[in-house]
Amino acid sequence: MPEKRSMQAFLDELASASPAPGGGSVAALAGALGAALTAMVCRLTLGKKKYVEVEEEMKRILEQAEVLRARFTELIDKDAAAFGKVMEAFSLPKETQPQKALRAAAITEATKEASLVPLEVMKHCIDALALAQQVASQGNSSAASDAGVSALMLHAACTGAALNVRINLNGLDDPEFVGWKTDEVESIQNTSTMMLEEIQSVLETKLARP
Repeated sequence: MPEKRSMQAFLDELASASPAPGGGSVAALAGALGAALTAMVCRLTLGKKKYVEVEEEMKRILEQAEVLRARFTELIDKDAAAFGKVMEAFSLPKETQPQKALRAAAITEATKEASLVPLEVMKHCIDALALAQQVASQGNSSAASDAGVSALMLHAACTGAALNVRINLNGLDDPEFVGWKTDEVESIQNTSTMMLEEIQSVLETKLARP
């Protein structure tokens, strides 16, 4: 699990010549950072007399944000592991026809899995953006900038994950699967962009000089 190693160790590993962890893991990390900031805004809102009317709502959002943060964190390593399986599949023997067939099937299966992990990141980003949207409009105004950074990180996570889905889909010879997932990626990406713009609009009003 990524929490068992230091951030410095993770960054050193990321900067190395090893292809994993790579962009997919970074996208998941960005999602975890965004969810963590949403949780922080909730905690900065709870217990404040000015926000007593949204106390229960903030508690609910906080709980959901923490669940998402934990899942994003798991996906940091899951993405790297999925890439590792692709590399393992490519290393399978291919001297005989049965070996070639087995290798091709293994590559296809591993590549599909490698595309589904960042797609899961994208889906969680939409859930997390919905929470960020709520804390941006109802949370502690003093933490409005944090809500904004949360939204930006989540959108970046979604966009980065989309790139990783697409590059894996490019390696597949399965038109139905590729077409279905390509449409899904585009739909989620458009939703993320729309939600970010809505959050930024709310924050522009909050951050405007009196």
